[in-house]
Amino acid sequence: MQDEETRTWWQQVSGKALFGPLKGKRLEPVAWDEVSFGLWKSEHPHSLVLGTVEKYKGEYAPPDWDTKILKRPTVIPASDNDPLKLRDLVIGVSLGGHAKAYPLEDLKRQNPVVDQLGVTPILLIVDHDGKSVRCFNRTIEGTTLDLYLKPGSSPLVLVDTQSGSEWDFSGKALSGPMAGKILGRIQSLKDFWFDWKLYNPETLVFSAGKLPPGK
Repeated sequence: MQDEETRTWWQQVSGKALFGPLKGKRLEPVAWDEVSFGLWKSEHPHSLVLGTVEKYKGEYAPPDWDTKILKRPTVIPASDNDPLKLRDLVIGVSLGGHAKAYPLEDLKRQNPVVDQLGVTPILLIVDHDGKSVRCFNRTIEGTTLDLYLKPGSSPLVLVDTQSGSEWDFSGKALSGPMAGKILGRIQSLKDFWFDWKLYNPETLVFSAGKLPPGK
């Protein structure tokens, strides 16, 4: 990215200035949530929506941008020991000096995923739309929860084995002894594998079917 004020170039993922007067500075990240519009609207019915600006219409990405970008070469070549294809979509989590990539297709097959990254027990959930993914700290008030998907629930509902409480996709307990409690959100990033490993060269990779330590 380039800012208009100083013409400094900024790295998209890290927010670090690479070239220009502000080289070495870093933008402060803010929390984000990459979910489908249907899910966002259900949780935020009065939300504003960013519309197009006619005079800048020519600068917007074309409708087939996603298809075209898949044909372009990646910034790093494939490696013989790569566990994933370069453009496989992953959900990346970086926490306490540890990083891990969760292939989106594996998350869909083993939904939800309970894991531990470093010393933090985490939970990753994929919504029914197959696109919206959220990550939570599954320890609340000193209790580490194990959660599973309630069969046939729509919208998605999770149940914890410790108290039998039911939780929704926002991480809030809807019923049971923990009703009203909210799991802490952990920032995650949906990214191509090649890009995630570029910024996180020591990353671990989740494999479906493997349980977290101690299980």
